[in-house]
Amino acid sequence: MGLSTHVLDTMHGCPAAGMAVALYATHGEAATLLQRLVLNQDGRTDAPLFDNPSLRAGTYRLTFDVAGYFRSRGVELPEPNFLNQVNLDFGVAHADQHYHVPLLVSPWSYSTYRGS
Repeated sequence: MGLSTHVLDTMHGCPAAGMAVALYATHGEAATLLQRLVLNQDGRTDAPLFDNPSLRAGTYRLTFDVAGYFRSRGVELPEPNFLNQVNLDFGVAHADQHYHVPLLVSPWSYSTYRGS
């Protein structure tokens, strides 16, 4: 299945439908944008970010527009808000395996792990 993500809004107890996400390939401090997308009603992408034949070993970054998402839901955020964008830097060591990168998020916290 390659690389996938799923975002759950823990403040409202639902998928983070409509959240903007960007995927980058990273090389040290440099980051190359690979794609931008918006999560569907289930808080997922409509297709894998990479399928297994396209996924390469290396380092990547997923950037989630947390503040934009919560503002769009009508949440009043202070200025400056606590979380603006959440950047998850991760490595793919085995391109033949599935890498699922879920995000559990509220305006004040987030958690992630390598899912299945």
